[in-house]
Amino acid sequence: MPPRLPDKIYFKIGEVSRILGVKPYVLRYWETEFDLLKPGKAPSRHRLYKKKDVELLLEIKRLLYAEGYTIEGARKKLKENKKEDRRQLKLPLSESKYKNTLVRIKKDLQSLRKILS
Repeated sequence: MPPRLPDKIYFKIGEVSRILGVKPYVLRYWETEFDLLKPGKAPSRHRLYKKKDVELLLEIKRLLYAEGYTIEGARKKLKENKKEDRRQLKLPLSESKYKNTLVRIKKDLQSLRKILS
């Protein structure tokens, strides 16, 4: 089970290092190998990781250490997962329950527009 992340917006590299149990140089190396990983920089030039970055790093660590993927294999797996996530987000609009919901939302928005006009 992955560690529970503190409820914060940004994490410094030392915090992320402790959460993942890896050295900061490993995190910097992974940044060069995984295009999906792009931490921001503070005005002081320190790395600032968002929660989604830390979650991605946890997945990278799992793929490399627990699943035994190579860097290249983990990179491919993450890209496959991202494509799959995008596919799952698409609503099957042919299903009537989604169509009905969208029609209702459209009517509600039209009513609001009349009220605001």
